[in-house]
Amino acid sequence: MSKRTLAILAAIGATTIYGINHTIAKGVMPTYVQPFGFIMLRVAGAAALFWLISPLGPREKIEKRDWPRVLVCAILGMVINMLAFFKGLQLSTPINSAVLVTITPIIVVILSAIFLKERITTNKGLGVFLGFVGAVALILFGAEMRSDAPNIPLGNFLFVVNATSYGAYLIVAKTLIEKYHPFTLMKWLFTLALVINFPITLPEFMEIQWSTIPLWAYGSILFVVIGTTFMTYLFNVFALTQLKASTVGAFVYLQPLLGILFALFSGKDQLTFVKVSATILVLLGVYLASKKPKPNP
Repeated sequence: MSKRTLAILAAIGATTIYGINHTIAKGVMPTYVQPFGFIMLRVAGAAALFWLISPLGPREKIEKRDWPRVLVCAILGMVINMLAFFKGLQLSTPINSAVLVTITPIIVVILSAIFLKERITTNKGLGVFLGFVGAVALILFGAEMRSDAPNIPLGNFLFVVNATSYGAYLIVAKTLIEKYHPFTLMKWLFTLALVINFPITLPEFMEIQWSTIPLWAYGSILFVVIGTTFMTYLFNVFALTQLKASTVGAFVYLQPLLGILFALFSGKDQLTFVKVSATILVLLGVYLASKKPKPNP
């Protein structure tokens, strides 16, 4: 099997993990683990795993002038992003989550235009508009009566906060990713995130009743910590060694499809007209916003 084929399989593997994470993480919250308690487990577990494998990478230090940027990256990518996503998942549904997290490319286009002065083409402008309409439709009209989703509009809004924070993280982290080895960067980002998240997540972490958690819930927790937080990054890093970043990024279109199918198959969510319509708008918007303009002859 060629390295390119393995890279494609790795990208599909990462997207699949992200897709089913919406339902698996939702199944544990809030009965066994509260959302912020989950973040403590997730960040601490990822930090420990990245420190464990860091000797496999080069020995390098973060330069003094780069620490402020590293701190901002940790706050955007591993604090605001994670807290908003898991709190949103507790309040909303897996399908809403799977759809709304894919607006990140649209957020990146908007933030790049504001901070990096990148030009927004007609296609990108239309894509941003359609994605925005789809996201607003889910927030305003996606509410339904469910005991496991106590505040769907607020949860959906937090998914948008999550996508915005992660989009900003990608822009801020760009120069760091080009400069440092992934293991070096990740171990420090997750370590800083652990320190910052500690006072926020400790109260809910202390509420976890470990003796009452069933075996399947332990499996779900391990899946989120090892699979969603650790393995997906490693898979994407390997995929980027053989594929273009735009090719790896295109796999984001699979996430809502896989997320919706898994949620339906497991009986944890159901489709509605609003969800289907919003999904079409968001995916079309992401496609147009991410599409590269044709070069002028």
